[in-house]
Amino acid sequence: MPDSGASRAQQEHEHIPTSNECATRGAPATATPTAVGTAGPTATNTAAGIPAASITTTPGLPATSTTTARRVGLLVTLVLGGLTALPPLSMDMYLPALPEVTDALHAPAATVQLTLTACLTGMALGQLVVGPMSDRWGRRTPLLLGMVVYVIATAICAVAPTAELLIGFRLLQGLAGAAGIVISRAVVRDLYDGDEMARFFSTLMLISGVAPVIAPVIGGQVLQFTDWRGIFVVLTLIGVLLTLVVWKWLHETLPAEQRHTGGVGDALRTMRGLLADRVFTGYMIAGSLAFAALFAYVSASPFVVQEIYGASPQTFSLLFGINSVGLIAVGQINGKLLVGRVSLDKALGVGLAVICAAAIALLLMTSGVFGEVGLLPVAVGLFVLMSAMGLAMPNTNTQALMRTRHAAGSASALLGTTQFLIGAIASPLVGIAGERTAVPMAVVQVVCALSAAACFLLLCRPWRNTRSVREPLTK
Repeated sequence: MPDSGASRAQQEHEHIPTSNECATRGAPATATPTAVGTAGPTATNTAAGIPAASITTTPGLPATSTTTARRVGLLVTLVLGGLTALPPLSMDMYLPALPEVTDALHAPAATVQLTLTACLTGMALGQLVVGPMSDRWGRRTPLLLGMVVYVIATAICAVAPTAELLIGFRLLQGLAGAAGIVISRAVVRDLYDGDEMARFFSTLMLISGVAPVIAPVIGGQVLQFTDWRGIFVVLTLIGVLLTLVVWKWLHETLPAEQRHTGGVGDALRTMRGLLADRVFTGYMIAGSLAFAALFAYVSASPFVVQEIYGASPQTFSLLFGINSVGLIAVGQINGKLLVGRVSLDKALGVGLAVICAAAIALLLMTSGVFGEVGLLPVAVGLFVLMSAMGLAMPNTNTQALMRTRHAAGSASALLGTTQFLIGAIASPLVGIAGERTAVPMAVVQVVCALSAAACFLLLCRPWRNTRSVREPLTK
Protein backbone atom coordinates (compact mmCIF):
# COMPACT_ATOMS: atom_id res chain seq x y z
CA MET A 1 0.00 0.00 0.00
CA PRO A 2 1.46 3.42 -0.88
CA ASP A 3 2.56 5.61 1.96
CA SER A 4 -0.19 8.12 2.79
CA GLY A 5 2.19 10.80 4.05
CA ALA A 6 4.22 13.40 2.21
CA SER A 7 7.48 12.22 0.67
CA ARG A 8 10.50 12.02 2.91
CA ALA A 9 12.48 14.37 0.70
CA GLN A 10 9.73 16.95 0.91
CA GLN A 11 9.52 16.57 4.70
CA GLU A 12 13.23 17.14 5.08
CA HIS A 13 13.24 20.35 3.07
CA GLU A 14 9.81 21.93 3.53
CA HIS A 15 9.33 24.30 6.44
CA ILE A 16 6.26 26.31 7.39
CA PRO A 17 7.13 29.66 8.98
CA THR A 18 4.86 31.21 11.56
CA SER A 19 3.02 34.44 10.90
CA ASN A 20 5.27 36.02 13.52
CA GLU A 21 8.35 35.07 11.55
CA CYS A 22 6.84 36.23 8.31
CA ALA A 23 6.15 39.64 9.76
CA THR A 24 9.73 39.84 11.02
CA ARG A 25 11.30 38.67 7.80
CA GLY A 26 8.96 40.38 5.39
CA ALA A 27 8.44 37.02 3.70
CA PRO A 28 5.12 35.45 2.77
CA ALA A 29 3.52 33.16 5.31
CA THR A 30 3.95 29.99 3.30
CA ALA A 31 6.86 27.69 2.80
CA THR A 32 8.70 27.25 -0.48
CA PRO A 33 9.72 23.61 -0.82
CA THR A 34 13.13 22.95 -2.27
CA ALA A 35 13.63 19.84 -4.32
CA VAL A 36 16.26 17.31 -3.35
CA GLY A 37 19.63 18.19 -4.73
CA THR A 38 18.57 21.70 -5.77
CA ALA A 39 20.36 24.65 -4.28
CA GLY A 40 17.96 27.18 -2.97
CA PRO A 41 16.70 28.86 0.20
CA THR A 42 14.03 27.39 2.40
CA ALA A 43 12.17 29.06 5.22
CA THR A 44 12.93 27.57 8.61
CA ASN A 45 10.27 27.66 11.27
CA THR A 46 12.55 28.35 14.21
CA ALA A 47 9.85 30.13 16.19
CA ALA A 48 7.33 27.35 15.93
CA GLY A 49 9.82 24.52 16.22
CA ILE A 50 10.03 22.79 12.86
CA PRO A 51 13.15 20.60 13.06
CA ALA A 52 15.53 21.30 10.20
CA ALA A 53 17.21 18.40 8.46
CA SER A 54 20.15 20.58 7.54
CA ILE A 55 21.37 24.15 7.81
CA THR A 56 18.91 26.38 5.97
CA THR A 57 19.09 29.98 4.95
CA THR A 58 16.86 32.86 3.97
CA PRO A 59 18.21 35.72 1.83
CA GLY A 60 19.59 38.49 4.01
CA LEU A 61 19.42 36.41 7.20
CA PRO A 62 22.04 34.24 8.92
CA ALA A 63 21.83 30.49 8.63
CA THR A 64 19.92 28.57 11.28
CA SER A 65 21.88 25.61 12.59
CA THR A 66 20.45 22.14 13.01
CA THR A 67 21.30 22.28 16.71
CA THR A 68 19.29 25.47 17.24
CA ALA A 69 16.30 24.13 15.29
CA ARG A 70 16.32 20.90 17.28
CA ARG A 71 16.56 22.78 20.57
CA VAL A 72 13.60 24.97 19.70
CA GLY A 73 11.70 21.95 18.36
CA LEU A 74 12.28 20.13 21.64
CA LEU A 75 10.98 23.13 23.58
CA VAL A 76 7.79 23.27 21.51
CA THR A 77 7.38 19.51 21.95
CA LEU A 78 7.57 19.92 25.72
CA VAL A 79 5.12 22.84 25.67
CA LEU A 80 2.56 20.95 23.59
CA GLY A 81 3.13 17.83 25.69
CA GLY A 82 2.48 19.83 28.85
CA LEU A 83 -0.75 21.25 27.41
CA THR A 84 -1.87 17.76 26.40
CA ALA A 85 -0.99 16.35 29.83
CA LEU A 86 -2.80 19.09 31.79
CA PRO A 87 -6.34 17.61 31.43
CA PRO A 88 -5.40 14.12 32.72
CA LEU A 89 -3.48 15.77 35.53
CA SER A 90 -6.59 17.80 36.38
CA MET A 91 -8.67 14.62 36.45
CA ASP A 92 -6.38 12.05 38.04
CA MET A 93 -4.46 14.08 40.65
CA TYR A 94 -7.82 14.66 42.30
CA LEU A 95 -8.82 10.98 42.55
CA PRO A 96 -7.05 10.13 45.84
CA ALA A 97 -8.78 13.10 47.51
CA LEU A 98 -12.39 12.11 46.74
CA PRO A 99 -13.12 10.54 50.17
CA GLU A 100 -11.63 13.57 51.91
CA VAL A 101 -13.71 15.96 49.80
CA THR A 102 -16.85 14.02 50.74
CA ASP A 103 -16.10 14.47 54.43
CA ALA A 104 -14.88 18.07 54.21
CA LEU A 105 -17.87 19.39 52.25
CA HIS A 106 -20.42 17.15 54.01
CA ALA A 107 -21.73 15.97 50.65
CA PRO A 108 -22.86 12.52 49.46
CA ALA A 109 -20.31 10.51 47.52
CA ALA A 110 -22.54 10.60 44.43
CA THR A 111 -22.52 14.41 44.50
CA VAL A 112 -18.75 14.56 44.81
CA GLN A 113 -18.44 12.13 41.88
CA LEU A 114 -20.18 14.79 39.80
CA THR A 115 -17.05 16.93 40.14
CA LEU A 116 -15.30 14.40 37.90
CA THR A 117 -18.24 14.21 35.49
CA ALA A 118 -18.38 18.00 35.27
CA CYS A 119 -14.68 18.28 34.42
CA LEU A 120 -14.88 15.53 31.78
CA THR A 121 -18.00 17.11 30.25
CA GLY A 122 -16.28 20.48 30.12
CA MET A 123 -13.27 18.99 28.35
CA ALA A 124 -15.52 17.40 25.74
CA LEU A 125 -17.74 20.41 25.02
CA GLY A 126 -15.01 23.02 25.38
CA GLN A 127 -13.19 21.63 22.36
CA LEU A 128 -16.19 22.38 20.14
CA VAL A 129 -15.96 26.03 21.17
CA VAL A 130 -12.20 26.55 21.22
CA GLY A 131 -11.44 24.70 17.98
CA PRO A 132 -13.41 27.04 15.67
CA MET A 133 -12.18 30.04 17.69
CA SER A 134 -8.60 29.05 16.92
CA ASP A 135 -9.39 28.80 13.19
CA ARG A 136 -10.75 32.36 13.26
CA TRP A 137 -8.41 34.20 15.64
CA GLY A 138 -5.31 32.03 15.47
CA ARG A 139 -3.95 29.51 17.94
CA ARG A 140 -2.17 31.76 20.39
CA THR A 141 -4.96 34.08 21.58
CA PRO A 142 -7.62 31.42 22.35
CA LEU A 143 -4.98 29.25 24.01
CA LEU A 144 -3.78 32.04 26.30
CA LEU A 145 -7.37 33.00 27.10
CA GLY A 146 -8.21 29.40 27.92
CA MET A 147 -5.16 29.04 30.15
CA VAL A 148 -5.99 32.21 32.08
CA VAL A 149 -9.57 31.02 32.66
CA TYR A 150 -8.23 27.60 33.68
CA VAL A 151 -5.97 29.17 36.29
CA ILE A 152 -8.80 31.29 37.72
CA ALA A 153 -11.27 28.39 37.81
CA THR A 154 -8.74 26.06 39.45
CA ALA A 155 -7.86 28.65 42.07
CA ILE A 156 -11.56 29.06 42.95
CA CYS A 157 -11.88 25.25 43.20
CA ALA A 158 -9.17 25.38 45.88
CA VAL A 159 -11.35 27.60 48.09
CA ALA A 160 -14.81 26.30 47.12
CA PRO A 161 -16.99 26.15 50.27
CA THR A 162 -19.66 23.82 48.87
CA ALA A 163 -19.84 20.81 46.60
CA GLU A 164 -22.19 22.65 44.26
CA LEU A 165 -19.72 25.48 43.74
CA LEU A 166 -16.91 22.98 43.27
CA ILE A 167 -18.94 21.18 40.58
CA GLY A 168 -19.61 24.45 38.75
CA PHE A 169 -15.98 25.53 38.67
CA ARG A 170 -14.78 22.03 37.80
CA LEU A 171 -17.02 22.35 34.73
CA LEU A 172 -15.41 25.70 33.92
CA GLN A 173 -11.98 24.20 34.55
CA GLY A 174 -12.70 21.46 32.02
CA LEU A 175 -14.08 23.92 29.45
CA ALA A 176 -10.95 26.07 29.70
CA GLY A 177 -8.54 23.13 29.90
CA ALA A 178 -9.95 21.84 26.62
CA ALA A 179 -8.04 24.64 24.90
CA GLY A 180 -4.77 22.83 25.55
CA ILE A 181 -6.02 19.58 24.00
CA VAL A 182 -7.61 20.96 20.86
CA ILE A 183 -5.07 23.67 20.05
CA SER A 184 -2.11 21.35 20.61
CA ARG A 185 -3.39 19.07 17.86
CA ALA A 186 -4.15 22.06 15.62
CA VAL A 187 -0.62 23.44 16.12
CA VAL A 188 0.84 20.05 15.17
CA ARG A 189 -1.26 20.17 12.00
CA ASP A 190 -0.01 23.69 11.26
CA LEU A 191 3.61 22.67 11.61
CA TYR A 192 3.80 19.15 10.21
CA ASP A 193 2.45 17.01 7.43
CA GLY A 194 2.37 13.32 6.59
CA ASP A 195 4.95 11.13 8.26
CA GLU A 196 6.39 13.96 10.34
CA MET A 197 2.98 14.61 11.87
CA ALA A 198 2.66 10.93 12.80
CA ARG A 199 6.11 11.05 14.40
CA PHE A 200 5.19 14.12 16.40
CA PHE A 201 1.93 12.60 17.64
CA SER A 202 3.89 9.54 18.77
CA THR A 203 6.25 11.82 20.68
CA LEU A 204 3.31 13.60 22.33
CA MET A 205 2.00 10.19 23.37
CA LEU A 206 5.23 9.62 25.28
CA ILE A 207 4.61 12.78 27.32
CA SER A 208 0.84 12.67 27.71
CA GLY A 209 0.85 8.91 28.33
CA VAL A 210 2.91 9.36 31.48
CA ALA A 211 0.48 11.89 32.98
CA PRO A 212 -2.39 9.53 33.91
CA VAL A 213 0.08 7.14 35.51
CA ILE A 214 1.92 9.62 37.71
CA ALA A 215 -1.01 11.94 38.45
CA PRO A 216 -2.59 9.82 41.25
CA VAL A 217 0.88 9.31 42.74
CA ILE A 218 1.48 13.07 42.77
CA GLY A 219 -1.95 13.63 44.27
CA GLY A 220 -1.27 11.08 47.01
CA GLN A 221 2.04 12.71 47.85
CA VAL A 222 0.44 16.17 47.99
CA LEU A 223 -2.15 14.82 50.45
CA GLN A 224 0.66 13.83 52.80
CA PHE A 225 1.49 17.50 53.30
CA THR A 226 -1.85 19.25 52.89
CA ASP A 227 -5.55 18.59 52.35
CA TRP A 228 -7.53 18.19 49.12
CA ARG A 229 -7.46 21.94 48.50
CA GLY A 230 -3.69 21.73 48.15
CA ILE A 231 -4.11 19.60 45.03
CA PHE A 232 -5.94 22.48 43.33
CA VAL A 233 -3.24 24.86 44.51
CA VAL A 234 -0.63 22.67 42.80
CA LEU A 235 -2.77 22.54 39.63
CA THR A 236 -3.09 26.32 39.75
CA LEU A 237 0.68 26.71 39.92
CA ILE A 238 1.10 24.27 37.01
CA GLY A 239 -1.44 26.29 35.04
CA VAL A 240 0.38 29.55 35.75
CA LEU A 241 3.70 28.03 34.68
CA LEU A 242 2.25 26.67 31.44
CA THR A 243 0.57 30.00 30.70
CA LEU A 244 3.88 31.83 31.06
CA VAL A 245 5.70 29.28 28.90
CA VAL A 246 3.04 29.51 26.18
CA TRP A 247 3.15 33.32 26.28
CA LYS A 248 6.93 33.40 25.95
CA TRP A 249 7.78 30.45 23.70
CA LEU A 250 4.79 29.30 21.64
CA HIS A 251 4.44 31.69 18.71
CA GLU A 252 1.46 31.92 16.38
CA THR A 253 1.39 29.05 13.87
CA LEU A 254 -1.68 29.99 11.78
CA PRO A 255 -0.98 32.89 9.38
CA ALA A 256 -3.65 35.58 9.19
CA GLU A 257 -4.49 34.87 5.55
CA GLN A 258 -5.31 31.25 6.39
CA ARG A 259 -7.83 32.09 9.12
CA HIS A 260 -11.59 31.90 8.81
CA THR A 261 -13.44 35.20 8.97
CA GLY A 262 -16.99 33.94 9.43
CA GLY A 263 -18.98 33.68 12.63
CA VAL A 264 -20.78 30.80 14.31
CA GLY A 265 -22.62 29.91 11.12
CA ASP A 266 -19.39 29.56 9.21
CA ALA A 267 -17.92 27.37 11.98
CA LEU A 268 -20.97 25.11 11.90
CA ARG A 269 -20.79 24.85 8.11
CA THR A 270 -17.11 23.94 8.38
CA MET A 271 -17.86 21.18 10.88
CA ARG A 272 -20.72 19.94 8.75
CA GLY A 273 -18.36 19.80 5.77
CA LEU A 274 -15.83 17.85 7.81
CA LEU A 275 -18.44 15.35 8.96
CA ALA A 276 -19.67 14.99 5.37
CA ASP A 277 -16.21 13.86 4.31
CA ARG A 278 -16.37 10.08 4.44
CA VAL A 279 -12.65 9.48 4.98
CA PHE A 280 -12.24 12.08 7.74
CA THR A 281 -15.32 10.75 9.53
CA GLY A 282 -14.04 7.20 9.18
CA TYR A 283 -10.73 7.99 10.85
CA MET A 284 -12.48 10.08 13.52
CA ILE A 285 -14.95 7.34 14.49
CA ALA A 286 -12.35 4.55 14.25
CA GLY A 287 -10.00 6.46 16.56
CA SER A 288 -12.81 7.32 18.97
CA LEU A 289 -13.99 3.71 19.21
CA ALA A 290 -10.44 2.54 19.86
CA PHE A 291 -10.20 5.21 22.54
CA ALA A 292 -13.47 3.89 24.02
CA ALA A 293 -11.90 0.44 24.36
CA LEU A 294 -9.07 2.13 26.25
CA PHE A 295 -11.60 4.02 28.40
CA ALA A 296 -13.33 0.73 29.23
CA TYR A 297 -10.02 -0.64 30.48
CA VAL A 298 -9.29 2.44 32.60
CA SER A 299 -12.78 2.38 34.14
CA ALA A 300 -12.95 -1.34 34.84
CA SER A 301 -9.36 -2.33 35.60
CA PRO A 302 -9.31 -1.33 39.31
CA PHE A 303 -12.43 -3.43 39.91
CA VAL A 304 -11.38 -6.34 37.67
CA VAL A 305 -7.82 -6.66 38.91
CA GLN A 306 -8.47 -6.08 42.62
CA GLU A 307 -12.01 -7.32 43.30
CA ILE A 308 -12.35 -10.22 40.87
CA TYR A 309 -8.76 -11.48 40.73
CA GLY A 310 -7.81 -10.47 44.26
CA ALA A 311 -4.71 -8.41 43.47
CA SER A 312 -3.42 -5.86 45.94
CA PRO A 313 -3.49 -2.13 45.20
CA GLN A 314 0.27 -2.27 44.74
CA THR A 315 -0.07 -5.05 42.15
CA PHE A 316 -2.78 -3.10 40.37
CA SER A 317 -0.57 -0.01 40.26
CA LEU A 318 2.32 -2.09 38.90
CA LEU A 319 0.17 -3.64 36.16
CA PHE A 320 -1.33 -0.28 35.26
CA GLY A 321 2.16 1.18 34.98
CA ILE A 322 3.43 -1.73 32.85
CA ASN A 323 0.48 -1.36 30.47
CA SER A 324 1.11 2.37 30.16
CA VAL A 325 4.76 1.67 29.38
CA GLY A 326 3.64 -0.73 26.65
CA LEU A 327 1.40 1.95 25.13
CA ILE A 328 4.19 4.51 25.20
CA ALA A 329 6.81 2.07 23.86
CA VAL A 330 4.71 1.02 20.86
CA GLY A 331 3.92 4.67 20.19
CA GLN A 332 7.64 5.36 20.02
CA ILE A 333 8.22 2.34 17.77
CA ASN A 334 5.54 3.74 15.50
CA GLY A 335 7.13 7.19 15.42
CA LYS A 336 10.80 6.22 15.28
CA LEU A 337 10.81 3.00 13.24
CA LEU A 338 7.59 2.47 11.30
CA VAL A 339 6.68 5.96 10.06
CA GLY A 340 8.34 6.52 6.69
CA ARG A 341 8.97 2.82 6.18
CA VAL A 342 5.41 1.52 6.46
CA SER A 343 2.33 3.40 5.31
CA LEU A 344 0.27 4.97 8.08
CA ASP A 345 -2.77 2.95 7.04
CA LYS A 346 -0.85 -0.33 7.26
CA ALA A 347 0.38 0.51 10.76
CA LEU A 348 -3.13 1.58 11.74
CA GLY A 349 -4.64 -1.59 10.31
CA VAL A 350 -2.20 -3.77 12.24
CA GLY A 351 -2.95 -1.85 15.43
CA LEU A 352 -6.71 -2.28 15.06
CA ALA A 353 -6.30 -5.98 14.22
CA VAL A 354 -4.23 -6.57 17.35
CA ILE A 355 -6.75 -4.66 19.49
CA CYS A 356 -9.57 -6.82 18.08
CA ALA A 357 -7.63 -10.04 18.74
CA ALA A 358 -6.74 -9.02 22.30
CA ALA A 359 -10.33 -7.98 23.07
CA ILE A 360 -11.73 -11.29 21.73
CA ALA A 361 -9.16 -13.22 23.78
CA LEU A 362 -10.17 -11.29 26.89
CA LEU A 363 -13.84 -12.06 26.26
CA LEU A 364 -13.09 -15.78 25.87
CA MET A 365 -11.02 -15.83 29.06
CA THR A 366 -13.43 -13.84 31.22
CA SER A 367 -16.50 -15.76 30.02
CA GLY A 368 -15.01 -19.11 31.07
CA VAL A 369 -14.46 -20.65 27.63
CA PHE A 370 -10.97 -21.70 28.74
CA GLY A 371 -12.12 -22.57 32.24
CA GLU A 372 -10.92 -20.69 35.26
CA VAL A 373 -8.03 -18.44 34.32
CA GLY A 374 -5.89 -16.48 36.71
CA LEU A 375 -4.77 -12.89 36.69
CA LEU A 376 -1.67 -13.46 34.54
CA PRO A 377 -3.42 -14.39 31.23
CA VAL A 378 -5.90 -11.54 31.66
CA ALA A 379 -3.08 -9.13 32.46
CA VAL A 380 -1.26 -10.23 29.29
CA GLY A 381 -4.39 -9.63 27.21
CA LEU A 382 -4.84 -6.16 28.69
CA PHE A 383 -1.17 -5.39 28.05
CA VAL A 384 -1.44 -6.37 24.38
CA LEU A 385 -4.64 -4.34 23.94
CA MET A 386 -3.16 -1.27 25.61
CA SER A 387 0.12 -1.49 23.72
CA ALA A 388 -1.61 -1.70 20.34
CA MET A 389 -3.21 1.68 21.08
CA GLY A 390 0.25 3.09 20.35
CA LEU A 391 -0.34 2.22 16.69
CA ALA A 392 -4.01 3.17 16.50
CA MET A 393 -4.24 6.55 18.23
CA PRO A 394 -1.45 8.62 16.61
CA ASN A 395 -2.18 7.29 13.12
CA THR A 396 -5.93 7.93 13.21
CA ASN A 397 -5.29 11.50 14.36
CA THR A 398 -2.66 12.00 11.68
CA GLN A 399 -4.73 10.63 8.83
CA ALA A 400 -7.77 12.67 9.83
CA LEU A 401 -5.85 15.93 10.27
CA MET A 402 -3.93 15.48 7.01
CA ARG A 403 -7.18 16.27 5.22
CA THR A 404 -7.94 19.48 7.11
CA ARG A 405 -5.19 22.08 6.82
CA HIS A 406 -7.84 24.74 6.18
CA ALA A 407 -9.77 23.91 9.39
CA ALA A 408 -7.36 22.16 11.74
CA GLY A 409 -8.94 23.72 14.84
CA SER A 410 -12.45 22.58 13.98
CA ALA A 411 -11.18 19.15 12.94
CA SER A 412 -9.21 18.79 16.17
CA ALA A 413 -12.31 19.80 18.13
CA LEU A 414 -14.41 17.13 16.44
CA LEU A 415 -11.73 14.49 17.03
CA GLY A 416 -11.37 15.32 20.72
CA THR A 417 -15.06 15.74 21.48
CA THR A 418 -16.01 12.51 19.73
CA GLN A 419 -13.33 10.62 21.65
CA PHE A 420 -14.47 11.96 25.01
CA LEU A 421 -18.19 11.45 24.34
CA ILE A 422 -17.87 7.89 23.02
CA GLY A 423 -15.46 7.08 25.84
CA ALA A 424 -17.86 8.54 28.40
CA ILE A 425 -20.69 6.39 26.99
CA ALA A 426 -18.59 3.22 27.06
CA SER A 427 -17.21 3.68 30.58
CA PRO A 428 -20.37 3.05 32.67
CA LEU A 429 -21.28 -0.02 30.60
CA VAL A 430 -18.36 -2.02 32.02
CA GLY A 431 -20.18 -2.46 35.34
CA ILE A 432 -23.64 -3.16 33.98
CA ALA A 433 -23.68 -6.82 35.12
CA GLY A 434 -22.52 -6.16 38.67
CA GLU A 435 -19.25 -6.48 40.50
CA ARG A 436 -18.50 -10.18 40.18
CA THR A 437 -17.73 -10.51 36.47
CA ALA A 438 -15.32 -8.94 33.99
CA VAL A 439 -17.40 -10.02 30.98
CA PRO A 440 -19.01 -6.56 30.45
CA MET A 441 -15.58 -4.95 30.16
CA ALA A 442 -14.52 -7.48 27.53
CA VAL A 443 -17.82 -7.18 25.66
CA VAL A 444 -17.50 -3.38 25.48
CA GLN A 445 -13.92 -3.72 24.25
CA VAL A 446 -14.85 -6.30 21.58
CA VAL A 447 -17.75 -4.20 20.29
CA CYS A 448 -15.65 -1.03 20.21
CA ALA A 449 -12.65 -2.74 18.59
CA LEU A 450 -14.63 -4.51 15.88
CA SER A 451 -16.64 -1.35 15.18
CA ALA A 452 -13.41 0.65 14.88
CA ALA A 453 -12.01 -1.84 12.38
CA ALA A 454 -15.28 -1.81 10.41
CA CYS A 455 -15.27 2.00 10.22
CA PHE A 456 -11.67 1.97 9.04
CA LEU A 457 -12.38 -0.56 6.29
CA LEU A 458 -15.79 0.64 5.15
CA LEU A 459 -15.36 4.42 5.39
CA CYS A 460 -11.64 5.02 4.89
CA ARG A 461 -11.20 2.28 2.27
CA PRO A 462 -7.41 2.57 2.42
CA TRP A 463 -6.82 0.12 -0.43
CA ARG A 464 -8.83 2.06 -3.03
CA ASN A 465 -7.89 5.70 -3.32
CA THR A 466 -4.73 7.01 -1.69
CA ARG A 467 -5.38 10.51 -3.03
CA SER A 468 -8.49 10.80 -0.86
CA VAL A 469 -6.23 10.38 2.15
CA ARG A 470 -3.41 12.62 0.97
CA GLU A 471 -5.31 15.62 -0.29
CA PRO A 472 -6.81 18.06 2.23
CA LEU A 473 -10.41 19.07 1.96
CA THR A 474 -11.10 22.21 0.01
CA LYS A 475 -12.68 25.24 1.59
